Amino acid sequence: MVDIEELADRIRETFEHKNTIRDQALAQSRVLTRHAAHAIRAIHREDAGEAREHLAEADILATSIREGLAGDPDLYFSGYAQDALKEYCEAHVTVASILNEEWPSPEDLQVEYATYLNGLSEVVGELRRRIMDIIRHSHSPEVERLMNVMEDIYSQLVTMDFPDALTFGLRRRTDIARSIIERTQADIAISFRQQELEKTILALSAQLSEMEESNEDN
Repeated sequence: MVDIEELADRIRETFEHKNTIRDQALAQSRVLTRHAAHAIRAIHREDAGEAREHLAEADILATSIREGLAGDPDLYFSGYAQDALKEYCEAHVTVASILNEEWPSPEDLQVEYATYLNGLSEVVGELRRRIMDIIRHSHSPEVERLMNVMEDIYSQLVTMDFPDALTFGLRRRTDIARSIIERTQADIAISFRQQELEKTILALSAQLSEMEESNEDN
């Protein structure tokens, strides 16, 4: 007959060990998410140095989470760990995109493909934010470049037509990315027309001023 007390002790010991690891990973995940958010915030403020500092801290935490949960795949593939790593991927690709640098690959970041793709889907929203910041002042080739990056991301995400169990819910995020792109395209077109109208009005105003000055001279 099984010694139920001895069995319970073994199970309890295992649970206590896993709970300790889980608590540590949870704390690290929160800090990782924070560094990812700070990196994105810094690059939007055009502070590349600060963004890189936060990414370096995020690299350390991502490695710690990955190594700490190496023997517990059930914890590693839990929501909180993969969500934090998704934010980590988003931060790295957002910074690289805005700086017009080569993206780190999933292998570079040592993350699952599904996690990387979900992070990539959220880069679209950050690039929209960057574009909106630019067009508040004027249009530039940078707007077109970032718009192309957004569209390139979507064109690849939409091909990942696999069950959510494999892609961690990528389909929903891909749909959101598409709507963000459509809104951004509309906003760019409206902003461009407004700026062209303002230029036309200013040019006409200048012409009228010249005509008035000419009439006064005569």
